[in-house]
Parts: sequence; C-alpha cells; structure tokens
Amino acid sequence: MTQAKKGNKVKVNYTGKLADGTVFDSSDGREPLEVVLGSGHVIQGFDEALVGMGLGDKKTVAIPVDKAYGAHDPNMVMEVPIEQVPPDLNPEVGQKLEVGGANGEIMIMLVREINDTHIYLDANPPLAGQDLIFDLELVAIA
Repeated sequence: MTQAKKGNKVKVNYTGKLADGTVFDSSDGREPLEVVLGSGHVIQGFDEALVGMGLGDKKTVAIPVDKAYGAHDPNMVMEVPIEQVPPDLNPEVGQKLEVGGANGEIMIMLVREINDTHIYLDANPPLAGQDLIFDLELVAIA
C-alpha cells in the first residue's frame, strides 16, 4: 500500500477539536483539505500526522502546543489608550481588527478586553497556547 510521504500532494478530511471536545474547524460539508506534505502550509503536527498514512486510513492525533500554533505570547498583546481608537470604530470584545504595523504591514488582531481607559488587542493566532486533537482520514495521495 502506498503511504503518504514528504512532497506528496494529499487530500484529507479532518475535524479539529480542543481538549474539551469543542470543534474549532472541520472539512465536513466541504471538499477535503489539499496539502503538499512538508510545504509548511499547515501546522507541523498536522503535517507530521499525515506522513505514513495510507489511502483510506483514519486516525486521531493529539498535537501539542509546540507543534500547533505555539504558546500564547504576552508580548503580542497591545494595550492601547481608548482615546487612540478612531471614534467611528465601536470595537467589541471578540471582534477582529486590521491594524497597521510599524513597517506598513497589516496585522489581524483580536479585541480581548475593553475598559474605560484601554482596549487590549491580541495578535497571537487564535489557537495559540492550545493542545489540539484532529480526527484525520486520508482520501487521496498524488
């Protein structure tokens, strides 16, 4: 049986869950995810889990923080004085905002907290600091 290896283009059905069972993403109802193994387009642990799988194989894999999105970095949380927020913005906790960086890049930041004096914006990936669990089914190898 052919097994997936680095450099193969594969298609995979998946469901991603947090440790408490909360589903954060799934290919259910969509086309399978297509990825070239070793290309760096998916998190390291997801990529590594697919290597060695055969066509039609299914498995559940636990991916630790360091092979997922990494630890939550408190240095990526910005405390912005509320008076610096444009008056027409009206941010809400949980909202994603596009913020211009020092070098002109655009960063997507999550509004974590708002109080009378400050807004707290988080540039960490939403799943940073989380161990992840994936149910995988390899459906194609090219």
